[in-house]
Amino acid sequence: NTESNFENLRYEGFGPDKVAVIVETLTDNKNRTASNIRTIFQKNGGNLGSSGVASHQFKQAGVIRINKNIISDNEILELAISAGAEDCSSNDLCHEIITLKENFYKVKTEIEKKIQEFISSGIEWLPINKISLNQEKTKNVLNFLDTLEDDDDIQHVYANLETNNNLEKN
Repeated sequence: NTESNFENLRYEGFGPDKVAVIVETLTDNKNRTASNIRTIFQKNGGNLGSSGVASHQFKQAGVIRINKNIISDNEILELAISAGAEDCSSNDLCHEIITLKENFYKVKTEIEKKIQEFISSGIEWLPINKISLNQEKTKNVLNFLDTLEDDDDIQHVYANLETNNNLEKN
């Protein structure tokens, strides 16, 4: 059994309608991965750019997601603030705690004293400004992002698309 060397590589580019996209991969074959990603971008009217073309539209931050049923909105807000988080918001599904990248482990450790189970936690690329598109265009971009996420080498896909607004209005 030969040890395969897996590398974490980041790709950046623009999807349909100039949506900025960051793709994080784990691959043992850079050429295959790059070629697959480039093909997906091209087929969807996007283009893969050089490093840095999209990342300036994002900031890296720690993100911890916790199931809604574990703790109330008020309690999680209090916990997040006392742990040193930057922000805490709650939606229908989960609480989302945002930390500075450099404070992530400190905040996570504090929260783990009260809550053992996270939906997810890690350093993510958060869009600085989100792009709003109409329903049809949003659907196109989401299909493009799904296609990327279906690729075996791709770990995470981040885009600056506004998805949680009420699409019916457009």
